Amino acid sequence: MLTIAYIGNGKSTNRYHLPFVLQRKDKIKVKKIFARHPEKLEWDRIPGVLYTDNINELLHDEEIDLIVICTRDDNDLHYNYAKMVLESNKHCLVEKPFMSSAAQAREIFSLAGERNLIVQAYQNRRFDSDFLTVKKVIESGKLGELLELEMHFDYYRPEIPESVREFQPEMSYLYGHGCHTLDQVISYFGKPENIHYDVRQLLGEGRMNDYFDLDLYYGNFKVSVKSSYFRVKERPSFVIYGKKGYFEKVTKDRQEEHLKVFYMPDNKDFGIDLPEHYGTLIYYDNDGQYHEEKVVSERGDYGRVYDDLYEAVIHGKEKTITDEQTLLQMEILEEGIRNLK
Repeated sequence: MLTIAYIGNGKSTNRYHLPFVLQRKDKIKVKKIFARHPEKLEWDRIPGVLYTDNINELLHDEEIDLIVICTRDDNDLHYNYAKMVLESNKHCLVEKPFMSSAAQAREIFSLAGERNLIVQAYQNRRFDSDFLTVKKVIESGKLGELLELEMHFDYYRPEIPESVREFQPEMSYLYGHGCHTLDQVISYFGKPENIHYDVRQLLGEGRMNDYFDLDLYYGNFKVSVKSSYFRVKERPSFVIYGKKGYFEKVTKDRQEEHLKVFYMPDNKDFGIDLPEHYGTLIYYDNDGQYHEEKVVSERGDYGRVYDDLYEAVIHGKEKTITDEQTLLQMEILEEGIRNLK
């Protein structure tokens, strides 16, 4: 068994982690959760889990193998907690964004290496249904040589940037949401040859970063990662063009949609696309014949992060979410907001 504990007991822990971990009781046991005010819990208690406001009960518990950091990254919390966890000789999983800077990330990875421990970011969006479906379409070869991929993560939530009166890099939109899509790009296409940054504060200097448009170049192939808080109508989740075809996936992965209404992963149809959510593939085959078809979506599963961690910690397998990928992402995020004030 992999015995784990959590630092933080808010939305991240209870919506995006525990529902998947509790599906894996045959190999993962949740022993303790650190909460600043355990007597005022907003979420239902998990039977058999000890809730405590004493973090040393996690750090000094010899049965706990791994501690998950599920806090916001205000005031370098991720860095400080990760350092504390590793110095207690425990493996560590850290919510996104991994750290506030690439320098912090390098230090944390170095400390883990010195102690022969595993530390990694919780890049659950790598296991989004829409992204997995795009990979399937690419690997089918029907698009031919790839030319351009557009990835959009849009909202219409103007109240969020309008409520923020100062700029904080770690609380920027690029850090908070670019970490989803950038990890998808890096995990599949690797390090780009060049990047063009368009990262804005639509409400003006001294306000929240609320828009970004990054172009990542791989030879003649371009990947555009775009997001905004001011899109009344969302752009398609993915659009990809090749020399022989085109694929469009309008709707996002549905896991978050279901989690928000407490429709949990133990339901057989959790996160599953209906036919109206399927993407459209248009292409010409090798005989020049035109085809247009719907592509059945792949099944997403955020819990696969924990499957990979289990294999790495218990069986010594290589991490799927590598240090190099996370460091590259941190460097891109840091560069993207460098000139904002």
